[in-house]
Amino acid sequence: MLYFIFLIFSISDNESRSLRKIGNIKLGNSQKSINILGISAYYHDSAACLVRDGEIIAAAQEERFTRKKHDHNFPSHAVAYCLKEAGISVDDLDSVTFYDKPLIKFERLLETYLTYAPIGFKSFLMAMPLWLKQKLFMRDTIAKEMGYEGKILFPEHHESHAASAFFPSPFRDAAILTLDGVGEWATSSMGVGHDNRVTLLSEIHFPHSLGLLYSAFTYYTGFKVNSGEYKIMGLAPYGEPKYANKILTELVDLKEDGSFKLNMKYFNYCAGLTMTNRRFDKLFDGPPRKPESTLTQKQMDLARSVQVVTEEIMLRMTRTAFKETGLPNLCLAGGVALNCVGNGRILREGPFKEIWIQPAAGDAGGALGAALTAWYHYYDKPRQLDGHRDLQKASRLGPEFSDDEIDGFLQEHDLPAKKLERSDVPSEIAAFMEAGKVIGWFQGRMEYGPRALGSRSIIGDPRNREMQSVMNLKIKYRESFRPFAPTVMEDKAPDVFDIDRPSPYMLLVAPVREERRIPMTEEQENLFGIDKLNVIRSDIPAITHVDYSARLQTVNRDENDIYYDMIKAFHERTGCPVIINTSFNVRGEPIVCTPQDAYTCFMRTEMDYLIMGTYLLDKKEQPPLKEDIDWQSEFELD
Repeated sequence: MLYFIFLIFSISDNESRSLRKIGNIKLGNSQKSINILGISAYYHDSAACLVRDGEIIAAAQEERFTRKKHDHNFPSHAVAYCLKEAGISVDDLDSVTFYDKPLIKFERLLETYLTYAPIGFKSFLMAMPLWLKQKLFMRDTIAKEMGYEGKILFPEHHESHAASAFFPSPFRDAAILTLDGVGEWATSSMGVGHDNRVTLLSEIHFPHSLGLLYSAFTYYTGFKVNSGEYKIMGLAPYGEPKYANKILTELVDLKEDGSFKLNMKYFNYCAGLTMTNRRFDKLFDGPPRKPESTLTQKQMDLARSVQVVTEEIMLRMTRTAFKETGLPNLCLAGGVALNCVGNGRILREGPFKEIWIQPAAGDAGGALGAALTAWYHYYDKPRQLDGHRDLQKASRLGPEFSDDEIDGFLQEHDLPAKKLERSDVPSEIAAFMEAGKVIGWFQGRMEYGPRALGSRSIIGDPRNREMQSVMNLKIKYRESFRPFAPTVMEDKAPDVFDIDRPSPYMLLVAPVREERRIPMTEEQENLFGIDKLNVIRSDIPAITHVDYSARLQTVNRDENDIYYDMIKAFHERTGCPVIINTSFNVRGEPIVCTPQDAYTCFMRTEMDYLIMGTYLLDKKEQPPLKEDIDWQSEFELD
């Protein structure tokens, strides 16, 4: 059986390498538009992206349509949305590009299992059916799922990440770092981007992975892998780095250039069904925390420790990339690039003049990177920059719903709403926030990537001392320790935060300025762990984390006029140019996509108002929610 599978690999992989082989072919001077569909699927955060003549037309994650968090299935709904947004059918596609090489990934899977055999046979048997049915024969899967019979291209996983980082960036030349769990074999890569080419120069290979190290601690502290990593980052400031030296002496052999190897005797992810093993338990004095059990100081110290180690590795890699390339700009992608605390340190302490981070840095962004790789590498098209602006369109690349569509939904279900003039929306919402209300904000095109950026957001007043607790416990239904992010008017950001540049994608952490902080008393200084949570630390306490930091988004009027105008109206009323911006969803669910999703979330939480387009809904006026309504996504492939 294994020989047969290896034979399939050896025959088929020549075809999967077609992108690299004919990357310099010229396609003539045809004026016909070239439509490229990028796809990522089958691991987590499946997504699709449509690129036309180098322009990003549409992109979205599958989870937003199916309402399954981190949906890994083939992104049929996301594909259908992208085609609809572009106004084309499957037959109009010039190529479909998948974000990695499944056959090389399968080679890694087989080689790993053979290395550890007979250990891991159970997980091997669990993985094989899906591989043999869907993942391995990706050409057939795409043809079956989409009814597509044209050209299919397969860049490498970290090539897709690198392309997603560099090509939408505003830089002509840049160093590139990609860091994640694992692609085919690579877990991190360093490369360069120049004009319309991305070249990877060096890689770290599986099983040695910064992303998997972080996920191991996510698992050990009782959170869910591939979704709970944000919680580790948010929990870290409550702890002390007591275990950092133990991690660096026992788990990670870290070199000065940022390269490293993991001591695999402590990890179980190569052959088992868990991330860590009993040796890991012994090293850290006990078994993993049971999910949903009480958090202790130990978990906080573990979170701080792995965060400190992760930042040190990121900084060393950054310094090496600068030394090797000599370029002033840096682009980042891969799941680890969502570690905004590490990104903030790279910005403040690293050698690069400018950095740009892909907003959909994880696997979802691979769909975008794959499509752009095809446009620039396969079709060999020139790259057009737009001054100092990136080409990501504020990452507002998902579905949009007109006032007529919103009105149709409201009338169909007989839901009371007040119609506002568009020019009145900012001032009305600003007044509600000043009064301490929590508002669901549903405007324009949905964001691509894991962050809410002012299209599908829940918003409130950051000056309110109770707002963090209220939003966590009554709106988001999540852990009380988790911080909220601010959106600040771009031109006012330096007045509030210690930052000297835009942060449009909420991927940088910056300190709150010293003059806005509230000094702690001696008693407060001596608090430990979660007891720090309720200390008021600044004049915007709801978005100031326990270490005086904030994961901020800046916004200007060109990127999102109505969102900017609303914050400006709030500033004019209160003198505060900052609002709370958290994603429009509750714990365990994806960010809302449609009016139906928004209304359901609004009614299931203790939000006070919902503004969809120009329609304002007051919670007190709404009838009981009809839970049995089937609001299925309209985006279906025929």
